[in-house]
Amino acid sequence: MSATKKSPEALGKLAAGLVKKAVDNTLWRQKKTFNLIPSENTPSPLVRLLSIADPVGRYAEHKRENTHGPGQVFYYQGTGFIAWVEEELIALMKDFLGCSQVEVRPISGQQSNIAVFSGLVDYLNSANRAEFRRLRGVFNHHIGKGGHLSAQVLGGLRDFVDIDPATGKRAVVNFPIAPDNPYGIDLVKTARLLEQHKPELIVLGKSLILYREPVKEIAQIVAALKPRPFIMYDSAHVFGLLGPYFQEPLKEGADILTASTHKTFFGTQRGLIASNMSEGSPFAELWETIVRRVFPGSLSNHHLGTMLGLLLAAYEMNTYGAGYQKQVIANAKAFAQALKRQGLQVEGDPKRGYTETHQVVLRVGSAKGIAAANRLEKNNIIVNYQGLYDDESFATSSGLRMGVQEMTRFGMEEADFDELAGYIAAAIHGEDVAAKVAGFRGRFTRMQYCLPEDEAAPLLDELIRVVLRS
Repeated sequence: MSATKKSPEALGKLAAGLVKKAVDNTLWRQKKTFNLIPSENTPSPLVRLLSIADPVGRYAEHKRENTHGPGQVFYYQGTGFIAWVEEELIALMKDFLGCSQVEVRPISGQQSNIAVFSGLVDYLNSANRAEFRRLRGVFNHHIGKGGHLSAQVLGGLRDFVDIDPATGKRAVVNFPIAPDNPYGIDLVKTARLLEQHKPELIVLGKSLILYREPVKEIAQIVAALKPRPFIMYDSAHVFGLLGPYFQEPLKEGADILTASTHKTFFGTQRGLIASNMSEGSPFAELWETIVRRVFPGSLSNHHLGTMLGLLLAAYEMNTYGAGYQKQVIANAKAFAQALKRQGLQVEGDPKRGYTETHQVVLRVGSAKGIAAANRLEKNNIIVNYQGLYDDESFATSSGLRMGVQEMTRFGMEEADFDELAGYIAAAIHGEDVAAKVAGFRGRFTRMQYCLPEDEAAPLLDELIRVVLRS
């Protein structure tokens, strides 16, 4: 027997050990800790269990003969159910975003962005295939000032941007930060830089995002540029907040929107792309190109199990979204104020309540972010250490980035975040409050903004009976 093979008895022990660790971790994260990572959420029990139903192991490769038409060509049999799931999900996301085109097959936000970058390059080369070129210029947020990794040269953007002959570097220009608010954009300087550099793509959206992005203002600035740059809004962090209560990027002037579906939107871990480039629009061909870069360009299996789970999450958001969004933003503002009252240094503009999103950012001292995050974890509070705009690097982070969305879903309101702020201050100052924090978390274990437990219970039982015990 090969040294790598295990006996059935050994397999049983390995499985039992793994299950024990998974159970312990789940109980800790779901019952004893306050999860404040801004890029995470807990899906409802039904969403999680639907994600391991039969589609989890299946394929459903397909494409439209006409991207804008209704007809689909599937390359596998037995796909009727998942085809219905996908079309239902597309319809719900169109309604949620108020747009005409949605692609739901990407399996992450980063893959969504790469499909857009690749599709845009392909589109710009369509008139002259003999001399292939990349994007001649891109505007984005610097990663050290809140920008998304996937929109950086060291991330997903790298292979799609030309070298600037004047600098010998990739032709990327970062938004200048506002002098009175380093978490905002200096629009006066931005206008001058856009006129000077004339980029082909502008990427809005951040991973450290405290405020609405100035989509409308940027769209007005570039309206007279020839050719006009494409405006992309990466809504990964704020996707679940989009709407009239927060921001509607496609109505404000963005051409393309990408998203992750598992941060403020409480779905499974997937991505999507949306636009109003329907048939008849001047950029309908660009949309067709982006869809081709999704499939067959960048994926085959598009993780059908998580797509099924996302459909239920979309139903939940369609039902409870307005109340959830308002409570998330109210909680974030209350949390920021409570942390300030505890004597902690809260980043952002106090005149705007420090934040307009789900995120709250603390400054804990030069190069002290990692130690503070570790101290909080030992006290059952999970946060991100965060490089701030004036830090040299993430290794010398002076900040903590927190999000209220997940704990809002577990029923926390403004007064509860006030109490949590006291525990955070105590832990940062060296007190051991782990037991008190775990006890406090015990008050928030019933999920809100989803099907009530008494209605969900028989559906969960049916899924367990068929999916796990059949």
